Amino acid sequence: MGGAVILQPYDVNVPNAARRYNYWLGGKDHYAADRASGDVVAAVFPAVRQAALANRLFVRRAVTFMARRGVTQFLDIGCGLPGLHNTHQIAQRINPATRVVYADNDPLVLVHGRALFVPLSRLGVTAVVPADLRDPAALLADPGLHDTLDLGRPVGVLLGAVLHYLDDSDHPHKAVQHLLDALPAGSWLALTHASGDLLTEAQAAHAHVTIERSGIAVTLRSLNDIAGFLPGLDLVAPGLVAVHRWRAGRPADTLLDDTQVGIYGGLARKP
Repeated sequence: MGGAVILQPYDVNVPNAARRYNYWLGGKDHYAADRASGDVVAAVFPAVRQAALANRLFVRRAVTFMARRGVTQFLDIGCGLPGLHNTHQIAQRINPATRVVYADNDPLVLVHGRALFVPLSRLGVTAVVPADLRDPAALLADPGLHDTLDLGRPVGVLLGAVLHYLDDSDHPHKAVQHLLDALPAGSWLALTHASGDLLTEAQAAHAHVTIERSGIAVTLRSLNDIAGFLPGLDLVAPGLVAVHRWRAGRPADTLLDDTQVGIYGGLARKP
């Protein structure tokens, strides 16, 4: 680890995770291949659009929770394409001096992010850096990250719907631990992860074929495997739960069934 960041190739004829997610959320930055991939998933998992929104709402609530507890630095890894209520917008409304680094290995995300992730005030700072979670050492060594964040002070790390794109051969648990080891006590980790544990029997039976047909590799991990990303951290209640149930502010947020969402989420603090 520690080499140069390898960006994803930009090919509109090959489905892309960030663009597909943008499609599910009702955005406009996607192509035919991304829509086709999204529709393959939706055919078996018809609530995927609601699941994508529930995931985004979890991230908003987690950022709000951290910002209200004094976190003024955020590292959003695998941030995806800009949308409504991005990390810096949520945090800087609470503290205008908040500093945010967005990191992604998708060239389209980097271009759009540098244009649209604009601080809300002169006090706030945002930066967009090329990075791949598979190489946390390179991310932690990035000059843009160090120009923006002080790693001697607590950082709120966001891994929203990114870890399931890493295969076990990518050693994702070691990658996350590498990040956590580099951060001081009082830092936070918010993550969401798709899980086969939350699928119906019929969905689980078709999951492998559906993922293969979609053209975007996803690893569905168990709740125990997902909990393995948070060893030694203090989980915030209610722990690792389906994302729409994590500190939902409105009864309507919990109307979906867990099998319709299929994503666990949690927030934990480094003691």
